[in-house]
Amino acid sequence: MLKAYKYRMYPTKEQEEKFFQHFGCVRVIYNWALEQKIKTYEQDGKSISRFSLNKMIPELYEDKEWLKDVNSQSLRGATLNLDNAFTRFFREKKGFPKFKSKKNPVQSFSVPQYYKVDFDANKVRLPKIGWVNTKLHRRYTGIEKTATVSKTPTGKFYISILVDDEQELPVKSIFNEKVTVGIDVGIKDFAVLSNGEKIKNPKHLKNSIKRLAVLQRRLSRKQKGSKNKVKARLAVSELHEKIRNQRHDFQHKVSSKLISENQAVALETLNVSGMLKNHCLAQSIADASWSSFVTKLEYKAEWYGKTILRIGQFEPSTKICSVCGFHNGKLTLAVREWKCPECETNHDRDINAAINIKKFALDKQNLIGI
Repeated sequence: MLKAYKYRMYPTKEQEEKFFQHFGCVRVIYNWALEQKIKTYEQDGKSISRFSLNKMIPELYEDKEWLKDVNSQSLRGATLNLDNAFTRFFREKKGFPKFKSKKNPVQSFSVPQYYKVDFDANKVRLPKIGWVNTKLHRRYTGIEKTATVSKTPTGKFYISILVDDEQELPVKSIFNEKVTVGIDVGIKDFAVLSNGEKIKNPKHLKNSIKRLAVLQRRLSRKQKGSKNKVKARLAVSELHEKIRNQRHDFQHKVSSKLISENQAVALETLNVSGMLKNHCLAQSIADASWSSFVTKLEYKAEWYGKTILRIGQFEPSTKICSVCGFHNGKLTLAVREWKCPECETNHDRDINAAINIKKFALDKQNLIGI
């Protein structure tokens, strides 16, 4: 089972320069490889493999001798990242790979092997860089795979180490109606459960939006290229980082709770990218970050042998009475509570949707009534 462990690094000034040198060289190789792939396809109608590109990298040393100053395996890691980008483009339709810019606030390079981790000394040794002070707050056991060094927009450095703990994923637990929960995500409440529980939406971005607007106005007024502009940009980045950390902390706690308390979780498939085109709700939807929350549920379910059930995007979970099955086609987004004209049951819109999501998911598994 693969797990990633992320640690904060505290490099010296000289080591920071080495980091930036690696960021720049890896970016050059990535852009060069992307250009080669595009040219090869336009001329021959074929794609050039990363192995062929790796064989061509030494030829670049003649004109770009500074490439010799960085870890050669990090350079070859750039071609692997490019291959992965093309795989996402063809399989998941994630968008054609773009050329990387040095102005991008997030920079990274990979270290496939030959790095060392010393937990007792709180240091990590990187090829061509040396021992770097690192806050190794968690120990791990297993086979170390690729490590990735990254820089955030706030100027912080992190290393993420992929570890194979040599353990198999646990067998999926048997589930039934009693140990399954349906979840309806929303904006007013972050998540509503089929058992009637509502999880309040913390709205981290909305709570900080006024302060963010002030900092962005200050940034826009600074002179281009000045030190004050750099300071103002850093202040904006730090607030964005705080919001992101708050959001991830909240989602980790909620997802861990749901996975630990249930054997199966039923979810509705949402077209989030399409919903973000609604300019009236886009900011609130982005603030809730449902896709990130679902991702956390999915990999934690794999870790602990739980099951994620999905229902279709167009299932009428909101408009159907969960008691008698009456379809209320006139229900609008503004209506939060409604009464079924058939069985006269009073429904909370979101709780009713969560119950239906659970029913639809279990019905596909032929587990209704078990």
